[in-house]
Amino acid sequence: MEGDIETVRRWRVPPKQVLAKCAATAVVTALAVLNAGDVQRLLLASVAAAGLAALALRDLFAPVRVAADRDGVTVVSGYAGHRRIPWDEVTAIRVDERRRLLLHTRLLEIETTDDLHLFSAFDLGADVHEVADQLYRLRP
Repeated sequence: MEGDIETVRRWRVPPKQVLAKCAATAVVTALAVLNAGDVQRLLLASVAAAGLAALALRDLFAPVRVAADRDGVTVVSGYAGHRRIPWDEVTAIRVDERRRLLLHTRLLEIETTDDLHLFSAFDLGADVHEVADQLYRLRP
């Protein structure tokens, strides 16, 4: 009966990364409270805390960025929604690598007939090359 079990792979934001964003939000919020007498610092710290909170909340509401099985792939869409894409709508899966100055970036690209979905290793909790290989194996 083992062949009847459908293989579903999921790649998610690592919990430690979510915890770090939550902690950074708390620290920046504390700095905002401590600098309540200085309007400029309060405004800057409040904007930074709101931005960090938005990123942390997205990771809490939609931790799984990519999920795939034999029928298709599900990607995070918008702030915290998900979009199911059948394999026949996926036109390409590739890794984009760029080197500029001292930075080396790698992004997993999942291209469909009408959209392009980009994911970093921070989104997936895994190396983008490994994720691309596993997606190729799942794709019929």
